[in-house]
Amino acid sequence: MAKWLITIGIILVVLGVLWPLLGKLGLGSLPGDFRIERKGFTFYFPLTTSIIVSLVVTLILWIFRR
Repeated sequence: MAKWLITIGIILVVLGVLWPLLGKLGLGSLPGDFRIERKGFTFYFPLTTSIIVSLVVTLILWIFRR
């Protein structure tokens, strides 16, 4: 359990450091990321970004598991 927590912590730190770079690459404003803006209300659902992040994290965890 401790190994998993350390791994997840390292991944979160790396993502936190790389977040400005990922923003410049367009992550968060991809086609398939839904943004609904109304007067006094904004709803944002990053579907495509969530799928890409999930695939990357799955790949990283799969590599660590081997």
